[in-house]
Amino acid sequence: MRYMLLLYGCDDRPQPGDPGFEEALARVNAFAEECHRRGTYVAGDPLRRSSTATTVRVEDGKTLITDGPFAETHEQLGGYYILDCRNLDEALELAALCPMAQRGPVEVRPLDEIPGAWRGPADIQRAAVAEG
Repeated sequence: MRYMLLLYGCDDRPQPGDPGFEEALARVNAFAEECHRRGTYVAGDPLRRSSTATTVRVEDGKTLITDGPFAETHEQLGGYYILDCRNLDEALELAALCPMAQRGPVEVRPLDEIPGAWRGPADIQRAAVAEG
């Protein structure tokens, strides 16, 4: 089962050149390496600061574009991991190991498996492997 770990409260994370950046980067890389070692890692990326976001909505056929994130909260989405875990327990265990959990909440949410919905290059690769 695939799970998305949504990382919140990351806007104040150290940036390259900041004190503590190298240490934070080492912790994040160690987490990603552990996910790779377990065979659960599918994808993961940090997001740029929430001030760079643009929100798009369509109401009554009109496109509305707003600068910034839509949510009015101090804990903005800062990044994500997609992990293919045995079960929810493993996903929760890995979420607790994620160093970003020390900076803010990590929401763990299963990805929906909708029959017939295209999921991207991973589906193509899995199909090619299954066919031999």
